Amino acid sequence: MNTTKPSLYDFRQKELTALVKPSFRAKQIYGWLYHQYAENFDEMKNIPKAMKEELAQKYCINPMKIVKKEESSDGTIKYLFELQDGKTVETVWLKMKDEKYDEDGALIQEARYTICVSTQVGCKVGCAFCLTAKGGFTRDLTAGEIVAQVVNLKRDNNHKHNRKINIVYMGMGEPLDNLENLTKAIEIFKEEEGLAISAKRQTVSTSGLSNKIDQLGKMDLGVHIAISLHAVDDALRSELIPMNKAHNINSIIEAVKRFPIDTRKRVMFEYLVIKNKNDDLGSAKKLVKLLSGIKAKVNLIFFNPYPGTPYERPSREDMVNFQEYLINHGLLSTIRDSKGIDISAACGQLKEKNQDEIKGNF
Repeated sequence: MNTTKPSLYDFRQKELTALVKPSFRAKQIYGWLYHQYAENFDEMKNIPKAMKEELAQKYCINPMKIVKKEESSDGTIKYLFELQDGKTVETVWLKMKDEKYDEDGALIQEARYTICVSTQVGCKVGCAFCLTAKGGFTRDLTAGEIVAQVVNLKRDNNHKHNRKINIVYMGMGEPLDNLENLTKAIEIFKEEEGLAISAKRQTVSTSGLSNKIDQLGKMDLGVHIAISLHAVDDALRSELIPMNKAHNINSIIEAVKRFPIDTRKRVMFEYLVIKNKNDDLGSAKKLVKLLSGIKAKVNLIFFNPYPGTPYERPSREDMVNFQEYLINHGLLSTIRDSKGIDISAACGQLKEKNQDEIKGNF
């Protein structure tokens, strides 16, 4: 596509109200966008034709299209989206809990889902274990491109606007490196006339830009924060995450201590477990000491191997031993079983595979 237009998903409701007169039309348009999941202006039946034509000249609705989809046996669906400029990003639909029925077959609990959202095309951080880093950094996503990922996945899975959903900003890119568009998307998701996704259902996962953690904290948006820690000493963390040289472990821990946390919640620390790198009990011991004084939860994640990586997946036995050490020393810990292991599970893998296929077709 040669022309790119801003999307209506880029606007908070008050911004749309300033744009569209009379103001009640903005509320109607918001309903079409977020309750009916309209994909074109013609679907907006109660909006005057002249207004629709004027909007269509300046704006698009959906700034992306699904170009590939992989579905796992566990219900995980990985999407590859093409943006208006031809760039691609991934988004993941994760089934967290199954439906529950009573003995009469009546539904007593709906399935619960989380959407893993990308915030950038590529990434500047350059983590050694991450496939997204291979392609380098291209650009930030707009707020509308972040929002559109969630709307597209809800539409594609017939997930009604008022059904609860969790959002995790931990797809492609470093969310805090795109702070302005990230925070605007968070606010758009919270709009009562839109998807009404509360801040407590939104989690920002960061590789540890300590100064930006402070900036996000001062905004006091009510979101949760998850820290991709992955190592307990600066030497290994700098190998895995080169950015650690500028934002070392101590600076991250201090920023987390300053971050406003809901007293009922814990700070999530993501710990990617890599065989013979950080899976020993010595590392577990250091981790307990490091997180002392923080209301923390450690999420242990199996490394997902991909072609060409020097790192290996740890054994389940070592994973369980590591977890048990943390729990026995007062640190809440869970093991995240990899979702979508039978599809392109690693972040950036579907994008990479698709590019390889495209190259092979020429």
